Amino acid sequence: MATKLEFEQKPRWVLALADSLVMIRRSSTHIVRNTDQLLGTFFQPIMFLVLFTAVFGGAIATGSENYTDFLMAGIIVQTIAFGSTTTAIAICNDLQRGIVDRFRSLPMSNLAVLTGHVVSDLFRNGISTVVMVLAGLLIGFRPTATVQEWLQFIGLIALFTLAISWLAAIVGLLAKSVEGVQWMTFVVIMPLTFASTAFVPAESMTAWLRPFAENQPVSQMVDAVRALLVGAPAENSILLAAVWSVAILVVSMPVAAWLFKRKTSQ
Repeated sequence: MATKLEFEQKPRWVLALADSLVMIRRSSTHIVRNTDQLLGTFFQPIMFLVLFTAVFGGAIATGSENYTDFLMAGIIVQTIAFGSTTTAIAICNDLQRGIVDRFRSLPMSNLAVLTGHVVSDLFRNGISTVVMVLAGLLIGFRPTATVQEWLQFIGLIALFTLAISWLAAIVGLLAKSVEGVQWMTFVVIMPLTFASTAFVPAESMTAWLRPFAENQPVSQMVDAVRALLVGAPAENSILLAAVWSVAILVVSMPVAAWLFKRKTSQ
């Protein structure tokens, strides 16, 4: 943490970066040491992948690709979306336990605590994605992506993770309890993931649901990942997925910062 003398001698952005790095290390250490969280990070998405492939693989028509190739993009995006709940819970816990108040008594950046949780979530989701891809290869996932497309995939997933994590930070700041965090994130994420192209093509949905499913951010991200990894028709999905992620990030980050300042100044 920065001392008072350092605050007077160094630019504010340098101190904010240093404080954020400290909080990132703290949050990442908690993830590594939390065995239950690590097990959930590794095994829950694998279970979804295996079960969905085994149960629906022979019943859902996905065009030219096999269902495992079709499903992989949906499982990756769904895992990131639901994984953001961890960020919201961690922030809510820090507020409830008075940990944020202790940090606020030190000369540190307002955004450092939130940045620590968000970036550690990026780290956790990166591990989870690697594990899912490796598991998918074992059960029939056959990506056709070039090196450039893999790099695009990594960049797009990282951008989406940051966006959804800052959105989750708002939930963590608004909720009064961990239980509140869980139902608030469930109410938002559940419809977006299951009413999307993550598990079935939009063409198979009912007429009234299809326009929503085709144009919401989760579907755009799933379609973009599917296009990059297995060569599915991209249309404008890659661009739209990036635009949605940037829009969510641009809106949620300042709102989260304002809520955090408001919460900690009471």
